[in-house]
Amino acid sequence: MERATARTRRDPPGPKPSARLPIRVMIVDDSITARTVHSRIVEADPDTAVVAIAGTAEQAIALLGAVQVDVILLDLEMPGIGGLDALPKILEISKGARVMVVSSQTVTGAEQTLSALSLGAADTLPKPSSGSFNQDYRSALIEKIRALGKASVKHPKPTLVRSAAPRTRGGSSRKPAILAVGASTGGIHALGLLFGALPRPMDVPILVTQHLPGSFMPVFARQLKIASGYEALIAEDDMEVLPGRILIAPGDAHLTIRPSGGRLRAKLDRTPMSSGCTPSVDPMFSSLAEVYGADTLGVVLSGMGRDGVEGAGKIVAAGGAIFAQDEASCAVWGMPRAVAEAGLASAVLPPDQIACRIAASMGALTWK
Repeated sequence: MERATARTRRDPPGPKPSARLPIRVMIVDDSITARTVHSRIVEADPDTAVVAIAGTAEQAIALLGAVQVDVILLDLEMPGIGGLDALPKILEISKGARVMVVSSQTVTGAEQTLSALSLGAADTLPKPSSGSFNQDYRSALIEKIRALGKASVKHPKPTLVRSAAPRTRGGSSRKPAILAVGASTGGIHALGLLFGALPRPMDVPILVTQHLPGSFMPVFARQLKIASGYEALIAEDDMEVLPGRILIAPGDAHLTIRPSGGRLRAKLDRTPMSSGCTPSVDPMFSSLAEVYGADTLGVVLSGMGRDGVEGAGKIVAAGGAIFAQDEASCAVWGMPRAVAEAGLASAVLPPDQIACRIAASMGALTWK
């Protein structure tokens, strides 16, 4: 086995090709091939720069005491402590850096990958075999680094300029009859925080759409059951929507609901959405607006893009309410931002505080 190495890299003198501050990237991988290829990909982009390279998790932890980074590319399978076991410490000492798991485990190891996401990793990307780092992979890697870097790069702020608080609207005074949650990048960790803080029991059905491949869904359902204490099932056509049960959109279809025989049942829809997402949050929210109307409570958690904003608009138009995750706690403030900036959110808060607002709306506690 090759000996792992670690090094730091300082920016060369002279201006960057981009006027913006570069996103500072750390690469943690025991493969010299992966380290070399990832370094070349990152350095070829004008908005990103490699500032640290480590061959083991132990070396990464040591380097994080001396260098500031925005995004960490972390392999899971490495000698020594390994990426998964080191993740909590890496998150603790990295001063807000976002961690993206780049590993072959994201293809075959759903358990390890979802464990990393639940611990706080923001995103994943399957690492191709040697010789398969093609242009599609390069583009996907840079796109994800840029999205995660926006959440962690701290640009200098001019004196007396402050960011405006997100617009919020008045909340509904009605007790919700159903709860629906949509999430994407960074959503696994956010969902764990949300459901871990919810009261038990809540006598309403719960629907969840999380952008994940279908092969990960059985493990995700088990994780959600543990985090929430509720029955969590991958939705199937005609499955009954029942209080105290979580139904999860499968990886290849949108989760919607319809009345049938005097009961509410799940209906899987595979119609392409404008967001390009499958599963998509929009059809879930839209179907609830039609069936439950003002009795609907929707939540939009961390995620890239705008999926959910169209459906959230329909819930609000029907008299229901939407809560959105705040920027500070998001891995990527894309989906919640779209909802907040559209003026659709009744509250913009971290996941645990959203749980308190949900509990208050359900009458489980008094919200002040």
